[in-house]
Amino acid sequence: MQTGAQDQPTNGKEQQVTTGAESMEEEFMWEEYLEETGATAAPHTIFRHVEVSLQSSFQPGMKLEVASKSSPETYWVATIITTCGQLLLLRYSGYGDDRRADFWCDVMTAELHPVGWCAQNHKTLTPPEENSYLRTAIREKYSDWTEFLVQDLTGSRTAPANLLEGPLRGKNTVDLIVAGSVLELQNLSDPLLYWPVRVVQNVGGRLRLRPVGLSERYRARDTWLFYLDVRLRPLGWALENQLTLEPPAELRPLLSDHDWQQALQDAQADGQKDALPLEVFKDHADLPSHAFRTGMKLEMVSPWEQLLIRPVSVTKVYSDTYFQVTLDDLCAEDAPRSTVCHANSPGILPVQWCLKNGVALERPGGYEGPDFDWADYLKQSGSEAAPDACFPDTGDTRGFAEDMWLEAVNPARPEEVCVARISRVRGRLLWLRLEGVLQPQSECIVDVESMDIFPVGWCEANAYPLTPPLRPVCQKQKKIAVVQPEKQSAPPAEVPPVNACQPVAMDTGAANGRFCCSRVFVNHRCFSGPYLNKGRIAELPRAVGPGKCSLVLKELLSMLINAAYKPGRVLKELQQLQEPGWDSQEETLKAKYKGKTYRSTVRIVRLAEQIPDFCRKVCVKLQCCPNLLGPDLMADKCPENCSVQTKTKYTYYYGKKRRLPKAAAGDEAKPARRRRKRKAIFVQKKRRSSNMDYTAAGSPQDSDEEEEEDEELMQSCSEGSSSEPRDDQTDASSVEATSGGGGRPRRAATLRRAFSAAAFGSFGSGPFGADRQPPDGHRRSTRSLSTCSQNNRQQQKDVKVEQEDGQLVLDRNPLEWSVDEVVQFINSTDCASLANIFKEQDIDGQALLLLTLPTVQECMDLKLGPAIKLCHQIERVKVAFYKQFA
Repeated sequence: MQTGAQDQPTNGKEQQVTTGAESMEEEFMWEEYLEETGATAAPHTIFRHVEVSLQSSFQPGMKLEVASKSSPETYWVATIITTCGQLLLLRYSGYGDDRRADFWCDVMTAELHPVGWCAQNHKTLTPPEENSYLRTAIREKYSDWTEFLVQDLTGSRTAPANLLEGPLRGKNTVDLIVAGSVLELQNLSDPLLYWPVRVVQNVGGRLRLRPVGLSERYRARDTWLFYLDVRLRPLGWALENQLTLEPPAELRPLLSDHDWQQALQDAQADGQKDALPLEVFKDHADLPSHAFRTGMKLEMVSPWEQLLIRPVSVTKVYSDTYFQVTLDDLCAEDAPRSTVCHANSPGILPVQWCLKNGVALERPGGYEGPDFDWADYLKQSGSEAAPDACFPDTGDTRGFAEDMWLEAVNPARPEEVCVARISRVRGRLLWLRLEGVLQPQSECIVDVESMDIFPVGWCEANAYPLTPPLRPVCQKQKKIAVVQPEKQSAPPAEVPPVNACQPVAMDTGAANGRFCCSRVFVNHRCFSGPYLNKGRIAELPRAVGPGKCSLVLKELLSMLINAAYKPGRVLKELQQLQEPGWDSQEETLKAKYKGKTYRSTVRIVRLAEQIPDFCRKVCVKLQCCPNLLGPDLMADKCPENCSVQTKTKYTYYYGKKRRLPKAAAGDEAKPARRRRKRKAIFVQKKRRSSNMDYTAAGSPQDSDEEEEEDEELMQSCSEGSSSEPRDDQTDASSVEATSGGGGRPRRAATLRRAFSAAAFGSFGSGPFGADRQPPDGHRRSTRSLSTCSQNNRQQQKDVKVEQEDGQLVLDRNPLEWSVDEVVQFINSTDCASLANIFKEQDIDGQALLLLTLPTVQECMDLKLGPAIKLCHQIERVKVAFYKQFA
């Protein structure tokens, strides 16, 4: 269990965290909640408005002009094939449907221009000099480039200039709307009236709007709408369509007529100065014509009550797009309630829809009779029912089902988004139970097309507060004290200075006696071993306890699992931990890795005097320093002198006790073990705007032992549910990267096999790809690390790097680089800012050669751009190693 207390420094002061039931103040986590309740999240793809908002402003098929790599002063036209965030996959004009020369570029760094820019700036537009295929292909069909370009660009769409330069460069459509932007909002009661509104807040496309002229004191008058709502239009749209600009009637008394007019002029001036790009409205749907006539009756979800469906009548037709409906009420003294609708309005239903779907229909006010009957009612009122053809498809559920979970706006408080469960589905209507809202406002009805419902995780993705479910108050559990590390190197003030090797006395209180313990320390400076991430260990609290032994140790082991490179692997090791003489009990621990949840039963000691032995056995099992955990506080230096160890040189330490074997000079290397090749597909988390998928360079291939370890893990730990759909054959979450120092536990034998695979078959898309064979035509034999190290005849302490025709020339075998030498190399590249990560994670030369793009992203927490940049430098070292030393 992780608590929010771990995220804030306490400067040595103790904080209380529960070890049993979670408190209400804890941050709500969708994944854990769905797992605990066994509930199902509504699929993200059925929320169309959210899917549209995630699309890039660039669309497949757009044309632009790209600078040539070999000659930056020349340009050529390229077509956007697909997008992924700010990355564009481009194809030069002339390739047609041939995708072999497609290339990615970053819109924020590449030199891209709209079509026509070269002509305006007197730049040369010609195919790249180095692309002989493209030049030959065009020459065979056309006499000159101009003739080809005229045909290719006729009828095409260029990329907007404002998305390729200036402050809007590379932004998604939804991000183009910023605070202060001005739009026009349609009046709720009259579709022919509009008034400008100013954007106060943009939450993932959900806009908080305030009528111009009103200040912060009138924030209660703000309106929340999704940016795709048909009521929103660009500034100036009303006047262009001969409509009226007028403040809503309910707001007019707040200001004088002069103040309203002055506010309108100011808004129009602001809108002209910083005009909102028209790309914002490219996805707005055009409303179809309706066939309603005055006097027709229908059923409608009441806009004024959250959970009622009432009979309504068409009382006014404004145009072929808009009409007005009024709530049927036979009581003459009540003022009529009306609203504006269109053909696609959510919540309008044909007569007898409720009867056919088993839903209660609220009778009109003043209606006399035991039961409401539409036939009698139409006959008495002398009116007709609107034909079914007037309504959208009322049976389309869009894939929503009962008991699915989502996030929904509270109709009573539009600024609030709540955890919601679908309690009922009837045609296009969803009955929602707002789990965080008290009765009677906890239920509401929404249409499947509603823009007030969102997929699970939407609030978290947009950093917006989510109202969690109301949980029953549990009995308070025993608490343990968590002591946070200070920023200074000195120990916390509350921890008295002790001898590094002297055990801390156990606190055996009269109430709990031998079953309670004092603090158990996490000594951050001690060696973390091959399984635990040193950076994550440093973020753990300095100590856990005092408290009940089983609770303290369970909390401690849970934190260790979460600090591992591969939590499931650590869980498997802990599962095998037991001693006959221990007085222990079974506790269920879980590990989450790549969308999968593993559970396993671990034996934990119950007596305070057994904790030192238990902690030492845990450390030995995880091949880390035996003083990493325990009742001893290592104030300055560990007596084991473990800080000099590195990930790949520690296999002999307290773990498996295997030395790295040295091959004899005359021994013949054994042939490499033939392994199964699996193609790894790099899957982008961000949504692409095209259904095409591409295999990325640098994707790893699993070694046999890695696959065997995963199979053992799946068998030894029970796999839990996951909120993400996955396919073990094709999903990237099932592909494990063979990395040593970059975040993967590895024995010496595994490291040798993984290194051989990386050196001769896993260099990605470079000149030495996975299918590349050695020049002599035979498969190279697997060499031990010591044999490879003998290829280097000169031992040097410094890494000397030279450039030869743009390629790297190494003066020392990278297999023998120490951590400091790796850091020295990284500092010599344009990735110098990442050197500290290599130092913190003890990545030496052997581990460096095993790093791939997926492992760099995961274990170093890097975004795609910096990760690709770093992998380019690592690839250069791999190629130089293959040429010079392998």
